[in-house]
Amino acid sequence: MKKWMSLIFLSTSLMLTGCQSAYYGAMEKVGYHKRDIMVDRVEDAKESQQEAQEQFSSALEEMQALLAFDGGDLEAAYNKAKDEFESAQAAADDVSNRIDKVESVAEALFDEWETEIQEISKASLRQSSTNKLNSTKRSYNSLVKSMRRAESKMPPILTAMKDNMLYLKHNLNAQAIGAIKGEFASLQTDISSLISEMNKSIAESNKFIESMDGK
Repeated sequence: MKKWMSLIFLSTSLMLTGCQSAYYGAMEKVGYHKRDIMVDRVEDAKESQQEAQEQFSSALEEMQALLAFDGGDLEAAYNKAKDEFESAQAAADDVSNRIDKVESVAEALFDEWETEIQEISKASLRQSSTNKLNSTKRSYNSLVKSMRRAESKMPPILTAMKDNMLYLKHNLNAQAIGAIKGEFASLQTDISSLISEMNKSIAESNKFIESMDGK
């Protein structure tokens, strides 16, 4: 318990300073190495994508409910849809931040690995370590490519959602709802595509975590 408390304390205090090298160094002193941090950050990124999937689906459902509006409190229905849109925006930002953190620790890990390989005097061991590094890099590059591909699908969807929400805000009536119904089918298709890409990225994350655990 004390070990985890110290990890939390060090993580919070050092991350706030923005000094990544000091952060990694402090973590290693308590037995928490870059590869461990990397696996944890990939897990965090995966979970943020799962959360984003849920938020985008919820936002779509609330917009669908708004477009199907048939009497009652139109403003309340709009506010509910707006809240879900804002939650989707926050979830998208979290996904991007999590991927950035994965890339940050990966760069530090690979730099350290390459430096330490040069310190291995025996050629066969040096080659074996190089092979493992290259294999890990290939797996990592595939993972990040998948993550970024899924991430790139979010901004256009959010932009379309925002446009529709602002239009409705300025024209909160049945006629305005009818005017944007034609765009809803496109949003449904785009969100389905986003969820599909995220599922691929999540699968890549699981594959990468398993490969790191096995190394």
